[in-house]
Amino acid sequence: MKLDRYDLKILEILSRDGRITKSKLAEAINLSVSPCWERVRRLEKAGIIEGYSARINAAALVRRTPVWVQIELKQHNAESFARFEALVHDTPEVTECVAVGGGVDYLIKVEADTVDAYQRLIDTWLTGEAGIERYFTYIVTKTVKRPDPGFSRDDFTA
Repeated sequence: MKLDRYDLKILEILSRDGRITKSKLAEAINLSVSPCWERVRRLEKAGIIEGYSARINAAALVRRTPVWVQIELKQHNAESFARFEALVHDTPEVTECVAVGGGVDYLIKVEADTVDAYQRLIDTWLTGEAGIERYFTYIVTKTVKRPDPGFSRDDFTA
């Protein structure tokens, strides 16, 4: 699907404010309401817009201890990776996980109630069948920059 400047602007605006009214969105991109809304529906139907959600400030609800962990698995085969990734998906304290190349296999972000709760989680993984060879723990002392879920049309060309 080829996107033009109007589509990219729609994505940029909706990524920052999914609750914007149809008329305000149309005004912001310089189109009338009907053609603008047809473009939104087309982007939704194409799967480019997957949904709309609210950003929740979890720290305002519950104080969590963020911990970044480097994980290296004992074995490097599809079964080991699948088993570990299933474990990650089934662990609500894991809020982010990426597979990486280099000296480690995964970087994960764990948000536990306390450092002790984090360590109990890791101990469970080590005594279970997670297949962890070694891990390195990094306690977050300050968040310098948080990911912005916003879309920037400057990142793409139409």
